[in-house]
Amino acid sequence: MPYITKISAQKNNKDRVNIFLDEKYAFSVDMDVLVKFDLRKGKLLDELDVIEIQYGDDIKKGFNKALDYLSYRMRSTKEVKDHLKKKGAADSAVTEIIHMLKSHKYLDDREFAAAYVSTHRKTSGKGPDVLYKELQLKGIDEDLIQEALRSFTFSEQVAAAVKHAEKLLKKGKKLSSRETKQAIEQQLIRKGFSFEAISAALLEIDYENDDDSEREALDKQGEKAMRRYHYDGSYETKMKVKQFLFRKGFSLDMIDQYLDEKG
Repeated sequence: MPYITKISAQKNNKDRVNIFLDEKYAFSVDMDVLVKFDLRKGKLLDELDVIEIQYGDDIKKGFNKALDYLSYRMRSTKEVKDHLKKKGAADSAVTEIIHMLKSHKYLDDREFAAAYVSTHRKTSGKGPDVLYKELQLKGIDEDLIQEALRSFTFSEQVAAAVKHAEKLLKKGKKLSSRETKQAIEQQLIRKGFSFEAISAALLEIDYENDDDSEREALDKQGEKAMRRYHYDGSYETKMKVKQFLFRKGFSLDMIDQYLDEKG
């Protein structure tokens, strides 16, 4: 049975040592693994001992990789599992590493979900529906997602939706009142807000044009339509322009008046 004839520190990694069996290099281990398995000069090791020690070292290496990955920001359990597998860790090792991380309080999906909702609703203005889908992709359980989202109250959702809508209005695009409303609704849906929150937000903002602004928007969109359809006053091009402007949300009375003026 081979025995340890030499233990030497690695030059480039003070946390690891090289193990020599019968005067020949056999493997290297972390210092914690050295202590855990009581590796010392003269100790006999059979094949099963070596397999167990190397598996223990794989666990330690994976644990260190996980800690490094967690040092940048909080992660979900699924994110850490995926990272370890990407780094080549075996499934059995991943299971044990995850257990160790949770026992040391380095991983907690409940805390992760709560922090994720709190951070992203403030920094990116995401609504509940988007946050829900993102947490699902990160492997968070349904009950933990719902628990975290309860902290995002309806009044806070409406306030966030209003903020998005006001930013859109500040861009000053020349749109009809109806198209402005549709643009706001589409933006808020993409951001993950419910129809109830969107409806409440629309009641708090002034998105409707006065008569002069509506006509100014009509003039701008009308010019665009006339260039697109090469308006020449014919019935065919007039109908194309009319349909275009109607789709843009302008009333038929305003469109007819505009086209009468253009001849």
